[in-house]
Amino acid sequence: MRITGIGVEVVSEPKRHAVRDALQLLDRNGRTRLVIETDEGVTGVSDTYFGRLASSPAVLGQILTEQLGPAIVGEDPALIRQIRQKLRALTDYQGTAGLSTYGISAIDLALWDLLGKSLDAPVWKLLGAQRTAIPAYAMVGWLELDVAGLEQVSARAMEQGFRGVKMKVGGGPLTEDVTRIKAVRAVIGPDAPLMVDANQAFDFHEALRRGRVYEELDCRWFEEPLPADDTEGHIRLADKLDLPIATGENRYGQAAFRDLVAGGGVGVIQPDLRRAGGLTDCLEIGLMAAGFGIPYASHGGGAHIHVLAALPNTIYVESGLLPSDGRVELVDGCYPLPPGPGLSSWDG
Repeated sequence: MRITGIGVEVVSEPKRHAVRDALQLLDRNGRTRLVIETDEGVTGVSDTYFGRLASSPAVLGQILTEQLGPAIVGEDPALIRQIRQKLRALTDYQGTAGLSTYGISAIDLALWDLLGKSLDAPVWKLLGAQRTAIPAYAMVGWLELDVAGLEQVSARAMEQGFRGVKMKVGGGPLTEDVTRIKAVRAVIGPDAPLMVDANQAFDFHEALRRGRVYEELDCRWFEEPLPADDTEGHIRLADKLDLPIATGENRYGQAAFRDLVAGGGVGVIQPDLRRAGGLTDCLEIGLMAAGFGIPYASHGGGAHIHVLAALPNTIYVESGLLPSDGRVELVDGCYPLPPGPGLSSWDG
C-alpha cells in the first residue's frame, strides 16, 4: 500500500458559548480535517481543533497541502515513525515546533487511523490495550461562569457519572479562587477529585503561594502553574509542594519532556495530541513517564483514548460534559473504549 495524496478541509466559525481561562478567551470553533488517500482505497482521517484565531485552521491547511502532504506521497503508510522522522527533518529549518508540529501530528493521527482501518481493528488493539475503559473527569469550571453557574455545571458533571471535575483558577485574586473552589467542593462532595488549572498564569512565587492554599483545600493537582517552558521553575515548585504538578499540554515533541520528567518537575504528565506530535509521541512520552513512576492524564479526549488504553500509568481521560444525544455513557465513572476500526471515538 502507498500514499497517493491528501485532502484538506478547513472550518472556522464563532463558538456559540465562548469560554475563558486565566490567559485567554476561546471564542472560535476552528478545525482542519485531513484525509490521507492510498492506492488501495483505504483512507485515514484526523481532525485538528483550534479555539482561537480565525486564520489558524487555514494556515495549517496550507502547511499540509504545500509542505507536508507532498512529502509523504509514495510512502508506505505503515512506516509511521519513518514518516515522522522525514517530516521533522523537512521542517527543521523553519522550526518544527509550532504549527509544523500540528501538521506532523495531523498526519501521524491519520496514519494510525488508516492502519487500523486497513486491519479492521481499533488502534487501541494495535497498541496492546491494558484496560477496556478509562476513568474520566469533566473539565467544566471555566472562568466566565459565576459561582452559581460553576455550581450548576459541576453538579451536572457528577450527575453524568464523572469521577471528578476540573476548574480554572488565576483569573482574579486568590480569595476569588478560594470561594470558587469551596463552592465546587460543596457540590461534588468531599471525596471526588477536584483539579485546578492556572493555564501558565503565575510566576514562581505566586504559584507557590497559591499552590499551598490549593493544597490545603484538598485539590487533586495543580495544572500549568508556570509558563510551559520553565523546566527549572517546575522542578523547584514540585520540590516545595506536596500537591502534584500537572503539566505538558504546551510542550512540543518527546524531547521537550525529558528534563522535566528526569528532574522531578511533573507529578501528572499531560501531553496534547496536537502539540506533542500525535499519537506516536504521546505514547512514547507516556512510556517514558511510566519508567519514572509518573501517572498520565490526557489533555483532551477523542483519539487520545487509544493511547490511554495502552499505557500502564493512565489515571484519567479529560472530557467536557457528555453529549445530550446519549451516544456515550460512562460506566462506573469510565469511558468505554470505542469498538470501531481506526481512531473512532465516542465523541467524534
